[in-house]
Amino acid sequence: MNWEISIPFYEKFGFILTRKDDNEHVVVLEHPSGVVINLLDSGKDDNDNKNILMDVDERYPGYTHYSMEVESVYDAKEYMESADIKITGGPVTFGDGNTAIFIRDPDMNVIEFTEAKKT
Repeated sequence: MNWEISIPFYEKFGFILTRKDDNEHVVVLEHPSGVVINLLDSGKDDNDNKNILMDVDERYPGYTHYSMEVESVYDAKEYMESADIKITGGPVTFGDGNTAIFIRDPDMNVIEFTEAKKT
């Protein structure tokens, strides 16, 4: 993990660096909404640095991504494009009526941005 790439990536979404510990190999970023992300650089890499989700055919059980609700998935898509962040999936509308787009962070972790179905 390259902190000099990952930290600015998450700052584009309003996250603030609250802790960086090279001895523990962790960076902690907090969003004003209360969401906290811990980025670790000591994980095992035995799958070509891939996080399995919709853009990979073979699926495995376990954590694949997290999702954040947005007011408009199309506004989020427009922001990603203006920030030069590649959309890796979607927009896709699921059976529950929610619409989502997917991106990957610099370490290939998947992030979903989903717009809840309007009722």
